[in-house]
Amino acid sequence: MTKLNAIPLSRRGFLITGGATGLVCGFLTPALAAWDPMGAVTPTAPSFDPTLWYSIDATGMVTVNIIRAEMGQHVGTAIARILADELEVDWAQVRITHVDTDPKWGLMVTGGSWSVWQSFPVYAQAGAAGRIALIEAGAAMMGVASADCTARAGVVSGGDRSVSYAEIVAKGVTRSFNADELAAMPIKPVSERRLIGKPVTALDVAGKIDGSVIYGIDAKVEGMVYARPLLPPTRNGSVALSVDDAAAKGVKGYLSSLILDDPSGTVPGWVMVMAESYPAAIKASNLVKVTWAPGPTAAVDEAQIQDRARALIADPAAGALLDTGGGDTDAAFAAAASRIEATYTTATVLHFQLEPVNALAVEVDGVMEVHTGNQWQSLILPQLAMALGRDESTVLMRTYPMGGGFGRRLNGDYAIPAALAAQALGRPVKMILTRADDARFDSVRSPSVQTLRMAFDAAGAVTGMEHHAAAGWPTQVMAAFFMPKGTNGEPYDPFAISGADHWYEVGAQKVRALSNDLANATFRPGWLRSVGPGWTNWALESFMDTAAAHVGADPLAFRLGLLTGAGRNAGVTVNDKGGALRQANVLRLVAERAGWGTPLPAGSARGIATSFGQERGMPTWVACVAEVTVDPATGIVTVQKLTIVTDAGTIIDPDSARAQTEGAMLWGLSMALYEGTEFAAGQVRDTNLNTYTPLRIGDVPLLDISFVDSAEVPVGLGEPATTVVAPAIGNAIFAATGGRVTHIPITPQAVLAAAAAPGAP
Repeated sequence: MTKLNAIPLSRRGFLITGGATGLVCGFLTPALAAWDPMGAVTPTAPSFDPTLWYSIDATGMVTVNIIRAEMGQHVGTAIARILADELEVDWAQVRITHVDTDPKWGLMVTGGSWSVWQSFPVYAQAGAAGRIALIEAGAAMMGVASADCTARAGVVSGGDRSVSYAEIVAKGVTRSFNADELAAMPIKPVSERRLIGKPVTALDVAGKIDGSVIYGIDAKVEGMVYARPLLPPTRNGSVALSVDDAAAKGVKGYLSSLILDDPSGTVPGWVMVMAESYPAAIKASNLVKVTWAPGPTAAVDEAQIQDRARALIADPAAGALLDTGGGDTDAAFAAAASRIEATYTTATVLHFQLEPVNALAVEVDGVMEVHTGNQWQSLILPQLAMALGRDESTVLMRTYPMGGGFGRRLNGDYAIPAALAAQALGRPVKMILTRADDARFDSVRSPSVQTLRMAFDAAGAVTGMEHHAAAGWPTQVMAAFFMPKGTNGEPYDPFAISGADHWYEVGAQKVRALSNDLANATFRPGWLRSVGPGWTNWALESFMDTAAAHVGADPLAFRLGLLTGAGRNAGVTVNDKGGALRQANVLRLVAERAGWGTPLPAGSARGIATSFGQERGMPTWVACVAEVTVDPATGIVTVQKLTIVTDAGTIIDPDSARAQTEGAMLWGLSMALYEGTEFAAGQVRDTNLNTYTPLRIGDVPLLDISFVDSAEVPVGLGEPATTVVAPAIGNAIFAATGGRVTHIPITPQAVLAAAAAPGAP
């Protein structure tokens, strides 16, 4: 294991000390004997390891192994609480460790709001297994029948005797469980839960406050050098023809410039400028001159990308058809008494996480270690092996918390240039992207175009609906093995169409997913918080309001009328139990909380939207009411209040659930009104926060957040609330002005234009 250096003071303490002494760098402790960036406690021997997911040492301390990435959401606390509740251990005796890559952990990915949903049965059954084993061992120690024993707070009791978990482990426990036994392990009834859904202290808060947590950007090893990349004119296809570093040689600490040779094709045309310090690498990189042959997309702009999407939608033979239960939409539209159609667009969106991407690569005993924060270790490891020309077993990723992920770090492409440079140089290389480099190298949320159509009979009932969506596909570009096939045999990116396969009863239904090949060639499309539903639900819920207006119905009543919970919309698994009726429930609840239908001042209005995000197979039912004021002279929209009700099944961690929902709501608001860029000459136009302008704190509205009390399966919470805010705002603008906006971010100019053309979809 590589030994990392750590600053012995807290960050705050270091800044105070450094400021007082005029130092620009901290004193480093000797290399740590046991490395863990989250500061977990090393178990004390002997230990009991009933499964690979945790161990209990001789002091009774439980160390829970977390394969999910920490990026501010306290995922370790949520997962550890699931296990600790079943294990019946005192919360003060629980610690977490975020593990490094190893095949034994299986799929290591943190995204899609999957973490708690996928982890719940695994960790609950693992905890139950440990409890049973400890009760059996404790009963044997006390000489009583295990059936007469109970466990509570790390103590096994039977009759008038008791023994602690620590005593049991110290004496030795040998019981183990195979996969089949764990899968069949019963867990406690909801009524007996003592930690799930209750207030507890997050296990990683103290380290984040005192600065003892080591993020990827903090990682250090002895003898490392720093690298700043010079990015080529295009994301794909560029070739670095020559490098002139004559001027850079005058920079103290400058070492060399390296054209990367990347067999994986991840970073074509990259040049790494290396120096003994990061400031020297930055200074030298500004003096290095590179001659590139740009890739074929050097002249592509946003309008061309969107035009390509429109052309794809116009081709009826293009794309993949989702299984929506059948029905002939052509016949439905041919027989319709009336029809409506509308097209919606979204801009390119950047991640702009606080910590720019970075990686430290170092060869240790024939293994290339990469130290960084990453959300999908299982995805990047084979790509690293390909790039380095070595077996995957000789590549290891060490896990660090992240200063923001939001889907950017699902794509671990930034690990590859650091590893290539370290391999070529024969020294550890630490690469840190500047903010502008990070924006240019971002795996952006693709711009999108969507066309929706709806058919009605003479009574105004919906008889058919089509949803055609075109955008760049991240899964196609980076994880094609994750792509299912549509009913027409064509593969599709599920994360670029989720949300369009809704729970409304609309008669004949067609959902068509189209990959924008020009977008895929121009940039590497990425998964951004809420992924597909972040833009598909913008179109869907805006269109539902348009449909309600078409038949003269209240937007709430219109939606409720379509959420019948019949047929395929009834819910067929433990994940979607209740189906569309649960979506109807959150709609009713949010309308009541927000005062739907009550009067507001002139120029103000409410809009409503709902979603089942993140996916049909793991639905989190969400509904939002936005209360906005529109200035008729300027078109400026002020969001006064956002009300959200969420049914995510069992809420494991109430504080984290609220925090995640707040963050998701505000990101949804940011992308609705403020946040977006566009491509120009093959690159994103905005590369820093002076021109890329997310939501500012002064524009944060009143937030009213509530959750449905439920004992159903826990599902995702990190993303769903993002998806409903933009359409709720758009629908409120329509209610206030009579004008329909169809593009996000919504600009004042677009609001004025829409208000001047009332009745348009």
